[in-house]
Amino acid sequence: MKKIFKKLSLDAIDRIIEMAWEDRTPFEAILFQFGLSESGVIYIMRKNRNTNNLRELLIIPNYYENPEGSCLIKTGDTHVLCNVSVETSLPRWLKNSNMGWITAEYGMLPRSTSERMKREASRGKQSGRTQEIQRLIGRSIRSVIDLEKIRDLQIIIDCDVLQADGGTRTASISGAYVALELCIKKLLEKKIIKHNPIRENLAAVSCGIVNGVPLLDLDFNEDQNADVDANFVITESGKIVEIQMTSEKKLCSEEEFNSMFFLAKEGIKDIIKQQKNMRSN
Repeated sequence: MKKIFKKLSLDAIDRIIEMAWEDRTPFEAILFQFGLSESGVIYIMRKNRNTNNLRELLIIPNYYENPEGSCLIKTGDTHVLCNVSVETSLPRWLKNSNMGWITAEYGMLPRSTSERMKREASRGKQSGRTQEIQRLIGRSIRSVIDLEKIRDLQIIIDCDVLQADGGTRTASISGAYVALELCIKKLLEKKIIKHNPIRENLAAVSCGIVNGVPLLDLDFNEDQNADVDANFVITESGKIVEIQMTSEKKLCSEEEFNSMFFLAKEGIKDIIKQQKNMRSN
């Protein structure tokens, strides 16, 4: 099946999905034309999504009342609560620097996964994965912020995974940006800051090569079976903030990387569009 997938172009894959949805088209016709079995077609349809489709995305702003900014982001069955708090205490190494700071914390609820996870507090320390993800979130958000315009303020973004089905770090980044934007709006309204420090919108999404096919926005099963998986953080203007990529089962070719990069850029355009729709509504 992998050899067949590698021969299929994106246009061919989209056509297969269209034919599969047509009542008059039997699977035998797809097998004859594309050499793809019924199980292969079902795989490609991946929960009624094209290979270049995001999972269903929902952003609920002002989800909590207490934080300066808050949103719940749902990407398929991955749900992340993002809350923003503002403090006047800076890290010691930033004092008297005429700058502010943005940092992030990340965690998963014990039953966000199919089996209960132990709380990291009960172990007495955070895992390496948790530390890596929260640093990624912080770096990503700081990349589009003028820290001099939030002078003497420390903004802390808490990203708590309520339910996990793949892509929790990318959902956290996209949600963190929305929560931060809501926070900045309040700071401007209260005249705590004078100028908007946000340079441009930001979002993140995962991609992967599964059975030789480039896919956008992987769920858990797709991520587990990926030959290559990657996370892309990109701004509205198309500037690259960070790319994380791992060749899990096979090495990634330049062609495969470019196919994932293209999917990521288009997917992030859609996420940013929904971020803006949320703001306008």
